[in-house]
Amino acid sequence: MAARYWIVSLPVQASASSHWSRLQESISKHSFDTPLYRFNTPDLRVGTLDSLLFLSDDLAKSNTFIEGVSHKIRRQIEEMERASGVEGGALTVDGVPVDSYLTRFVWDEAKYPTMSPLRETVDSIHVQVAKIEDDMKVRAAEYNNIRGQLNAINRKQSGSLAVRDLSNLIKPEDIITSEHLVTLLAVVPKYSQKDWLSSYETLTTYVVPRSSKKLHEDNEYALYTVTLFGRVADNFKTSARERGFQIREFEYSPESQENRKQELEKLLQDQENMRSSLLQWCYASYGEVFSAWMHFCAVRIFAESILRYGLPPAFLAAVLAPPAKSEKKVRSILEELGGNANSAFWKSEDEVGLAGIGGEAEAYPYVSFTINIV
Repeated sequence: MAARYWIVSLPVQASASSHWSRLQESISKHSFDTPLYRFNTPDLRVGTLDSLLFLSDDLAKSNTFIEGVSHKIRRQIEEMERASGVEGGALTVDGVPVDSYLTRFVWDEAKYPTMSPLRETVDSIHVQVAKIEDDMKVRAAEYNNIRGQLNAINRKQSGSLAVRDLSNLIKPEDIITSEHLVTLLAVVPKYSQKDWLSSYETLTTYVVPRSSKKLHEDNEYALYTVTLFGRVADNFKTSARERGFQIREFEYSPESQENRKQELEKLLQDQENMRSSLLQWCYASYGEVFSAWMHFCAVRIFAESILRYGLPPAFLAAVLAPPAKSEKKVRSILEELGGNANSAFWKSEDEVGLAGIGGEAEAYPYVSFTINIV
């Protein structure tokens, strides 16, 4: 699947079928590696010239918005699949791969009646896509909230001993609690362990001799216990802090540990359920947005062709996906078949030229705009 396509229209003097044959022959002869497809636009309701002119001012901006929403949904899908290690599925519109939907586009008359004014059709598409974008923001925020809670728990469990949760490092036998005795947990810098072992008994009075035991060590710190009389605990904490040792507040509670475990399991299950639901929604919504986008492109190519070539509608619309090395050649073919004697007027030094009809449309002697699928 190509990442970028051109949608173009050429003026037709005689018959569209003969013009199509000439285009196919020229592309096949001079740029055989360029995929070429007919882009079938229906006979839409033209309205007045003024209404077309007003509409054309908004077409490029609306296209940017719709394209942006499709990319947001695609990125959300890719991010969730990458995070879960799942291989990505194909993006489709009602089961049809998006590139096939584009290159074999058929107007949905039931959804977008051709007799509706063009402005009404464009506004309907814009409202439809904006609603999907709003819905996605809410769903993604809920999913990211769950992920944020899990990330916070993971940080507590995987950070240094100075900040991490200690509950899964402490066993019941490590803690002594009685009417008079308490066990404190000291976080000691790795390079200060000798200092700790030689000094903890003298940091205050009533420290139980040889009561300090190392429970865990990471890249920065070691975790030690120390047992002392409860009435001197505050003095011990102050003295320890002055020597660069951190006393972590900790109360051993099997019930709390079990509650934390259950909370983590529930969050993990909630995240998986929400990820699955959001992923399913994104796949369906991407197809809906892409379909709306292609109908919008059909309206755009129709409106800009009328403004460029006049009435009655007589133009040939096509979709091309030229490789980068063939773009100049394909442009020259399209220019030749466009039959515009004043084609030099549309070019600037870099062959991009003046702003075309539709505000940000590409400037060529025929209607052309690019859509980026990826």
